[in-house]
Amino acid sequence: MPTIDPATTQSWDLSHNFTLPTSAPSPSGTPVVAAGQELGTSFDALNHFDQRFADNGNQFSLEPPDQGLCLGEGEVIEPVNTVFATYNPGGQRTSPITSLTQFFTGKHQINRNDQSAPYNYGPFLSDPKCYWDPATRRFFMTILEIDQNPITGAMDGGSSELIAVSKSSTPGVDPSDWYHYSIDTTNHGGAASKDTAGGSHVGSRTLPSHTGCPCFGDQPLIGADRYGFYINSNEYPINGPGFNGAQVYAFDKAGLENGTLKFQYVAGQNATVPLAEGTAYSLQPATSPSAASWDPANGGTEYLLSALEFTGTLDNRIAVWALTNTQSLTTSSPNVHIQNAVISSETYGQPVPATQKDGPHPFGEFGAHALYGGPLNQPINTLNTNDDRMNQVVYAGGSLWSGVNTIVDDPAGGSSKAGIAWFQVRPSAFFGHLSGSVAMQGYVAVPGENVLFPSIGVTPNGRAVMTMTLSGPDYYPSAAYSVLGFAGFQTVKIAGAGVGPADGFTGYIPFAGDGVERWGDYSAATSIANGTVWIATEYINQVCTVAQYSQDTTCGGTRSALANWGTRIASIHP
Repeated sequence: MPTIDPATTQSWDLSHNFTLPTSAPSPSGTPVVAAGQELGTSFDALNHFDQRFADNGNQFSLEPPDQGLCLGEGEVIEPVNTVFATYNPGGQRTSPITSLTQFFTGKHQINRNDQSAPYNYGPFLSDPKCYWDPATRRFFMTILEIDQNPITGAMDGGSSELIAVSKSSTPGVDPSDWYHYSIDTTNHGGAASKDTAGGSHVGSRTLPSHTGCPCFGDQPLIGADRYGFYINSNEYPINGPGFNGAQVYAFDKAGLENGTLKFQYVAGQNATVPLAEGTAYSLQPATSPSAASWDPANGGTEYLLSALEFTGTLDNRIAVWALTNTQSLTTSSPNVHIQNAVISSETYGQPVPATQKDGPHPFGEFGAHALYGGPLNQPINTLNTNDDRMNQVVYAGGSLWSGVNTIVDDPAGGSSKAGIAWFQVRPSAFFGHLSGSVAMQGYVAVPGENVLFPSIGVTPNGRAVMTMTLSGPDYYPSAAYSVLGFAGFQTVKIAGAGVGPADGFTGYIPFAGDGVERWGDYSAATSIANGTVWIATEYINQVCTVAQYSQDTTCGGTRSALANWGTRIASIHP
């Protein structure tokens, strides 16, 4: 049975004596150059056709893919919205393409094939993440879940964070290869309990009643140290406006790996976590490339980073967080403490949508009209860059590495573009006091083009590789990367060249589109013991004309009627 601790001691740094910037950053240009010998294996992985037609077609069309790459000893796992598969390091797929809805819940996203019953909606799942633990050699996967009415599809129930932990270092896609857990995140007050997919009970507790709930935990972010596995989510009401901020959970990692669940609700018990002049959001827990990278101080310390731009404008601060006494997670009375510090950084701010090279986009030109009555010849979409929240965080060599999407002045002198601001932060948590400083920072900004959704993978010896999407007037959406040099990330290289524009339904009429297509929402990068960094990001790997599409909306099995996104996985030897 799990042990749920009462609210722990918390320490909030509410100081905000900073002068906020008033103009977008104007970085020097980052050139695009040819890939070098550092680029190893590079292969196409899951795409929208795989997503839509998994589970015998009992799936929805979804954008964006939400990349969840993780890599262990001889096995690559790629979950995206909402399927996953395993590969060997040579790029050969070693499993069936498997529905994450089936894997986590045993249900279909939607029952399209049983004509004896009305459409049967399964639960809504989104935002998959995956992590390989370098010490215990186990995989962790997470995803958010919202209950849906099985007849109408209405989101009228509760919500959960679902966790799967592999029973071995080389699991398959069969649920029996994994332990399964479910954490209630409805937060509507009263008693709540959940069962694991395997049937073992994880206990009951009295939940607080948060504002506007029933709620769900959006975009669960994951990290780990020696003792704990951590999830942060952003809490929103399921039906209606509102935002209750970051919710942080700390789990006994060894317990998860042994089929038992013990966790502590560290922050968010009272719905909101204050930070500077706003409510904390998207606290990114850190992962590490090796067990030697974890910080043993303070009875075990897990670090996190978050952005502080609250108003859709600009900021020059970020926050470093620490969860301390994480060793207590292994006991019957976990008592993890959380605190933060606000530190100065380079300027970053709300990014603009990313343009893309024009070309055939048959759904916008023809399909939206033919299938749904939308207008003919809709213009090519731009790509949604979302916002400037903190992306994936890695703790290695005493430093935290991460990056954000940001608006930048075009180094070529054109209109504003989407670029990347990145940070190397040195945290310090001693004797109950947390501090931090930026050791190195910079921008990636390609003249005339856009780069978006960064993730940074770091080797145990501190070599770093950033992945991203490159898109603009001269580039179809492409899988790109940059290797850290002495002066930062100074060039951009292409691991997978886009061959056509993104042509997804989320940007078009009649899908309430405004010409901006969903993209991302994030990429992934991870390091393995031999010093190789593996990267994965969204790009476009197929092109189809109106004539081809009008004859076969899957264009020979390379897309669905509604979208054409793909993903690229590559290894980099920095």
